[in-house]
Amino acid sequence: MAWATPSRERRVLKAGHSSIAVTLPKPWAEAMNLHPGDLIVFDQNDDGTLFLKPAPVPGAVPSGTPYLVQAHSFDTPGVLERLIVGAYRVGHDAIEIRTDVPLAPERVEETVQTARGLLGVSIVAQEPTRIVLQNFIDPSKYELPQLVQRMKMILVAFIDETQEILARHARTRRLTTLSEEGSKVLALLVRQLFLASRDWSLARRIGSPDPRQLLEWRVVVHALEELSDLFNETLTVLNQNHSKLAGTEGALTALLPRLKDQLKEVVDALMRPSLDRACEVYQDSINLWHASVEAAERSKGLARKNGIHQAILALGRGAGCLSLLAEMAIDRAVSSGHETVLVEAA
Repeated sequence: MAWATPSRERRVLKAGHSSIAVTLPKPWAEAMNLHPGDLIVFDQNDDGTLFLKPAPVPGAVPSGTPYLVQAHSFDTPGVLERLIVGAYRVGHDAIEIRTDVPLAPERVEETVQTARGLLGVSIVAQEPTRIVLQNFIDPSKYELPQLVQRMKMILVAFIDETQEILARHARTRRLTTLSEEGSKVLALLVRQLFLASRDWSLARRIGSPDPRQLLEWRVVVHALEELSDLFNETLTVLNQNHSKLAGTEGALTALLPRLKDQLKEVVDALMRPSLDRACEVYQDSINLWHASVEAAERSKGLARKNGIHQAILALGRGAGCLSLLAEMAIDRAVSSGHETVLVEAA
C-alpha cells in the first residue's frame, strides 16, 4: 500500500550555505507524533536507502531492562499467567517476577506452563521469591503473512477434527494441542504488531510497509482470534457429546466442507489482494452465513441438546468473521488502485 497523495517524491531543498534538506510526509509525521524541534534517528543500508524513526524519549526504560512484576504475594490463580502473557504481547523480552514471600508451588507451575505456551520464552532464573523469563525470538524472522497462513492451517485442522468426530462419533485427542498452537501463534502475531508500531523499519521487514496497515492487521488478528475461539468451543461441545451425535449430524456435516474451503479462499484473497476475487469471496461468506442460519432454524429435537445446534450457530458466527476478513481483502484491493470492477447495466 502506498502513501496517499501528494506524491511520494520530494524535492531536495537548500538549507543554509552548505546543507540540503527534504520535507517529511505529513501522514508519517502525524503518525509518529513528530513536531518541529523533535529529533529523529536514521539507519543507512548498503544500497543507500535510509530508514527514519523518532529518537528515543529521554528517560525511557532501556530496551534490555526486564519488565518487573512485583507484589507481596500472588495467591489468585491466573493472575501471573495474564501478566506474563500481557508483557509478552506488548513486546517485552525479559519479564521478572518478584514477591516478598516465596511463591507457592502452584504459582511456580503456572509460570512454567505459561512460558511453555509462548513461542520463544524460557525461564532463565528461578528462586523462591524471584523468577525471570526471557524471550529469544528475533521478530524480524516472523513475517505477518506467514503467521496468518500458519493460523489458517491450525483453523483448518480444527475443522478436520470436527469432521472426524461427526464421522466416527468418537472423541478427538487433538483439542488441547490445537488450542495451545493457536494461542501461541496469536500471541506472537499481537506481539509483532506492537513491536512494528514502535519500529517502522521492522514493520517493513515483516510485511507492513505502510504504517496504516498495522490497524488492518490488528483487525485481521482479532477475527482470527474469534474464529479460534468459535472452533475451540465447537470441538469442545462435540467432544462432550460424541456418543449422542448419530442421526443428527447431517446439516453440520454438509456445512463444514464449505466453511473449510471458504476459510482458505478468504485468507488467500487477503494475502493476494484482487478486487474481483475479494468481492467473490465476500459474497460466498454471506451465502455461507445464510445457509448456517437456515440450518440452525431446521435443527430440532436431539440436535438442540447434543451440541449440533450450538455448533451450527458457532459456524454462522465464523462465517461472519470470514465476511469481515473478506471486507478487509476488498479494502486492500481498492487501496492498491490497480483494478476496477465493471458491473453490467440492468
